[in-house]
This record gives sequence, C-alpha cells and structure tokens, in this order.
Amino acid sequence: MRNKLPTYDVVLIGAGHTNMHIVRMFRMAPLPDVRLTIVSPFSRATYSGMLPGMLAGLYTADDMEIDLYRLAAPSGIRVIIDEAVRVDSEKRRVHFRTRPPIRFDIASIGAGSVPAGHSEWAEEPGFLPIKPMATFQSRLETRLSEYEASGKSDPIQAVVVGGGAAGTEIAMCLEAYLATRNTPGRITLVDGSDEILRSYEKKTRHRVVTHLEQRGTSLRLGSRVRAVRAETVEFENGEAIPADIVLWATAAAPPPLLASIDLPRADDGFLAVRSTLQTVADRPVFAVGDSATIVDRPVPKAGVFAVREGPVLWENIRRMLKGETLQAYKPQDGFLSLLADGTGRAFASFQGMSAYSRWAWKLKDYIDRRFMRMYQAYEPMRMTVPDRNHELPEMRCRGCGGKAGAGVLTAALERLASDSVAPDSHSAKSHSRKSHSALSGPEDAAMLNPDVTRADLVSVDFFQAFLDDPWIVGRVAALNSLSDIWAMGARPYGAMAMVQIQEGHPRQQTDLLYQVLSGALHEFSKADVELLGGHTTEAAELTVGFTVLGSLDGGSPLRKEGLTEGDGLILTKPLGTGALLAGIPQAVTRGVWADQMLTSMLKSNQHAARIARAHNCVALTDITGFGLAGHLLEMLDASRVDATVRLSDVPLLTGFTEIVSFGIESTLAPANREIETRLRWQGVENAYQLPEAAALFDPQTSGGLMIAVRKGGTETMLNALSGEGIQAIAVGTVGPASSHPVLTIEE
Repeated sequence: MRNKLPTYDVVLIGAGHTNMHIVRMFRMAPLPDVRLTIVSPFSRATYSGMLPGMLAGLYTADDMEIDLYRLAAPSGIRVIIDEAVRVDSEKRRVHFRTRPPIRFDIASIGAGSVPAGHSEWAEEPGFLPIKPMATFQSRLETRLSEYEASGKSDPIQAVVVGGGAAGTEIAMCLEAYLATRNTPGRITLVDGSDEILRSYEKKTRHRVVTHLEQRGTSLRLGSRVRAVRAETVEFENGEAIPADIVLWATAAAPPPLLASIDLPRADDGFLAVRSTLQTVADRPVFAVGDSATIVDRPVPKAGVFAVREGPVLWENIRRMLKGETLQAYKPQDGFLSLLADGTGRAFASFQGMSAYSRWAWKLKDYIDRRFMRMYQAYEPMRMTVPDRNHELPEMRCRGCGGKAGAGVLTAALERLASDSVAPDSHSAKSHSRKSHSALSGPEDAAMLNPDVTRADLVSVDFFQAFLDDPWIVGRVAALNSLSDIWAMGARPYGAMAMVQIQEGHPRQQTDLLYQVLSGALHEFSKADVELLGGHTTEAAELTVGFTVLGSLDGGSPLRKEGLTEGDGLILTKPLGTGALLAGIPQAVTRGVWADQMLTSMLKSNQHAARIARAHNCVALTDITGFGLAGHLLEMLDASRVDATVRLSDVPLLTGFTEIVSFGIESTLAPANREIETRLRWQGVENAYQLPEAAALFDPQTSGGLMIAVRKGGTETMLNALSGEGIQAIAVGTVGPASSHPVLTIEE
C-alpha cells in the first residue's frame, strides 16, 4: 500500500512535560490522518526535577534526558531541531531561526519559562542561568574548568540567586558537585525576599535554613541584585559580595518566544488560556505548562501541574480535530514537594507535614525514575492504527498521470520566489547568469546561454528521504549532488530537480515540495547554483535528487587516476552516516550522535575541493554510497597501484562504534563488502569483528572527499584545509604499481 500524506498537522512547540505526554500517547495510538511534529532547540529534553540530583552525583546526564530522535522518529513523529522564534496563529505558521516556516492545524506551545533577568548579564563569564537546562551542565563544567585553569588557590565563590525550590536545591547539591571535582568552594544563596521557599510550610523553611547554616552555606536575604560584574554580585543597597560563578535561578519569566506570538497574554506576561488550555483568542492553539497562565485559576509554575495537564491536552487535541466540546483541566489544590539535599536525603512538605529523611529521598528518586522510564523506553512501539472503515485504497495513475498537480508545483514555486533565499529576478546577480530559472516562470525546458557558461560536466544523484524533515533532506540532497561536480574540480552552476512526493491533499503536497526545494535552494544559493527546473511526481516515499551541470572554466578535470607510489591519502569527513541513519528507525541512534552526523552531512565539499585544486592534488573523489573502500579501489584501479590505509587513523562519527556493536548496519553495507577479497589485512586481528573495519564499507550520504597528494605534500594540504576549518586526516599512502590493485589495511 502506498504511503499518503496526512491531512492534518499537529505541531508541539517545545519539549516540556505536557507536550511530551502527547508524544508518548501518539506513539501508542496515532491519531488518524494526523502528522505530529515536535519542535525543540535541542535533540534532548532535560527533566528539571533531576538536575539537583545530577549535580550531587546521584544521576548521570543520561538519567535526566529524553532523547527526542530515539523516542519520536521511529514512531513516525517528525522531529525538528531548531529554535521557534515566532508563531503566526492567524496564518497558522511556526517560524524558525534558521529554516523556513511550517504550517499547523493545531499547535501546542510548551516552551517553558526562563529565570527572570536571565539575559541581563549574559556576557559576564561567570553568569550561568539554569536554563536552557539542556546545556546547563556543559556551561557549568566550562566555567569551573576556566576557574581551575586560572591557577587561583582560593575556594571558588559560588553564588546562587533565587531562593525558590530550584535555587535552594541547587545550593544544597552544588557542594557535592564541587567535591567530585576536588574544587573547594563557598556557597551563598541570595534572594530579594526575607525568606527562602516562601510558598512552603513554615516548618519546612525552618528545617532547610537550619540545614544550610549547618553546612556552611551563607544566606543573603532581603537583598536584590543590581548587577553581576566580573567576580562580584552587586546589590541595590550598594553592597557587593565576591562571585566567581553566579547560578541564576530566579522566579519564572516568559521566554522571548511568547512576545512574538500574536495571542493574548495574561498580566504576568505568559500566554492567557482558558481552563481547556486553549488560548482565549479562539485560535487552534493550546499553551501549556510554564508557558501559560489559566486566567480563571492561575497555578504555580511547577512541573507537577504541567504533567497533570498532559492527559487533558491529549483529549482536547482529539476533540478539536473532531469539532467537539473541549474538556476543562482541574488543577489539584496542593502537591507533595520533595527537595534533595545532595547527601541521599530529602525534605518533604505536604499539607502541614514536614520531614527530612532518607525515605523522602528514596520516594523522590522512585517518582522521578518512574516518570523518566515512560519516556526512555525507546524501542519502537507496535502502534494501534485506527480503523478507517476498511476503505479500499484509491488507485492512482502512473506514467505522466502520476505527476503531482500543477497547482502544487505552482504554489510551491511562488512561495520560493517570494522567499529571501530565492534570487531576485531584478538583481544584478540574476542578470549575470542569463539562464532560465525555475523561479522565473514555467517553460518546457531550461534555456542555457552557452556564451555565459558552457556545460563541461553533468552528474545526477538522488535518494529516498532519510529523515521526516524535508528541509534537511533537501539541503543534504543538494550538497550530495553538487559534490560530484566539486570532486571533478569543476564549478557547478545549474541544477534540475527530481522530486517524488507522497499523494495527499494539495496543501500538504505544496508544503512538502516547498520545504524540500527551500532546503535545496539554501545550499544552491551559497554555491551560486541556479535551480533551472525539474520534475515532480507522486510515489510511495519522498525521494529527492538533482541533475547538476558544471563548468571547468577552461581548466582540466580532476580525475580518480594519476596516483603514484608514495602519494598521501587525505579524508575530509568522518565516516559512519550509513549505520547511524539505519539506527534512527530502530531507536538506537542517540540525538547527540544524530546532531554530529547532520552537522557533517551539511558541511559542503566546495571549499575542500577548491583547496585541493589550489594545492595541486593528484586525484580526487568523494566518498558516498560505495564506502571508503569501494571508492578508494576505484582510484587504485584507474591508476593501477596498490595503497595502504591505517585503520586507527580513519575518523568515525560519534556513535558509529556503538551502533555497529549492536549489529546494525546500512542495507547497502553487505553489497559493499563484496570487494573484501581485494583487501589485505596486516597486523589487524579479528578484522571483521572490528567496528572500525565496518566503517570501510559503510555507505556515506553527503560524505567527504578523498584527496591524493604527491609525496611530501600531505602536511601542506592538511594545514591549508585546517585553515578553512576543515578537520581533514591523513589516512594512508599509495603503494607500488600493480596490475591487480590491492588495498592493504594495517592497524
């Protein structure tokens, strides 16, 4: 059965507790004819309740993080890693910092909150807001490393600003964190009020204050911070205290995104919603967790309320899709609060009850770990697909009748032409090209002017989408196609698109095609390449590719032949995209691994190819589907020489070794291994069991270049590449001439 684009888009903006409940429920029972998208600046969601325990060494970073790729992508949930900067509820668009907008039928805004005043002293090196929490540990580590490297012998002066639950827990657990680094420190807890934990029972406040004083933590209460300077915190009364590091954990304030949303806000600046969690503006937008204030019954900005909102949001999304009356959220009157002290004990406070004990910590630990288990069970779930009344699939035409509708193509091109990424038809740049652009209007074929550019080379490349993110797929497809021209030492100047999209509503098809081509144009524009035209048709899966025209500008091409004994071999990108991509639908590829993989895939080979030509490289090729061994053997066959590659020098993407150890590899890898008889292993034991050996046959998508340089020129080439930010590595040398070339792999 052919895949079909869903009619409705539900977009979750932010990976807070409430939105994550929707992801979890959708994994178990997808809503019919709905595509769910989760948007987050980071590929992992951090559970705030476990942050103090992580500081105390009671949890690892993995314990408190939810991997969005592993949780969502295998279940068909689209993951977009970018910062949302604006939401247009009237046009139903989410706008991003680095990519084109996406549309929605229903949106849920769960972007959380930020500490009040979090950006006022952002340039001060010791100023560390606790949010974004996904980067808090790395920022803290960096600051402490800077202090330790300064050579100062005095204890570090750590100031925690904010006497609420978050700041108090951090102040208690920071001591243990410093102890694990053998870094002596003095901790001061600051709050503008005369009391910490103002919403807590008096007995609990007294217990915590006594505990802090006994541990030597200073309390600076009734003092409002006026400024954070280098190594000091200044107060409104003119006094100051030393501060090598300032952990900012003040009261919740609206994040910047909320100011860019055309929806009403409550008096506290957060989005105003009814008890149904829907905006008071009657738009198909929900706001949840810390991002919202329920106008008729405000609740504290606490995670427990966000968690309890999850089932109501799930039910109301279902009801809104059906046009039914929404359900009201009824918050509880109180909740159990548990504050970790970093020693394996915790303070408990609930409706007049107060305690400090190990059992309180064990209870907190049990609750937090149980919550996280629901979101760290990454194995793909057997989804329950709703019955669609046993409708027979519509029989679609093939041949030219299988093309996407003219309206789809026209609408997508019109949007592209209006984008800033598209060339302006009245600009000098466009006039200098004098070739027909796909964005200039419809023609049966692209018209080229041979007096301006002669096509010396032509190449074609395409693949099925590897992620449910058409903008990223479009970018990678463009770079992958351009790479063949760059690898020949030529300049690409024009491209023809080949896009297969799933059948579906024309609006959905238009958005899909727009995202793909927008991503491609993002890369084409940087390479001064014109999108000349193309062809779009319907298919079971999204498939994207380009035919690219290139010019040598009077020069000679760089070929795979010409290698001689002693030449050096340089690789410009790490290997491993094939296995890492294979691990995504199996929920094995971690988000941080996917982040690095995409960064590598989206790195253009243009500059590396230019440097290679400028420094008189001998031969050049790009490493793509046949893997390093396959493409290098092509060079050896063309040159009639042997070569040696040092396995320990071959760079690997983070996570590749782990993925392969799980028995996961690309489906093309077995075919790539058919050349194993032409490999000679030297000093490598159990070669075929080594993950590093598997990398030789791993097919690369938008892989790097293999550059061959004359003997003695390797360091010069590496230095030139490094000067452009390209972390290339010398991986081997060319051997003697041979009528039957062999690739030797040594340890």
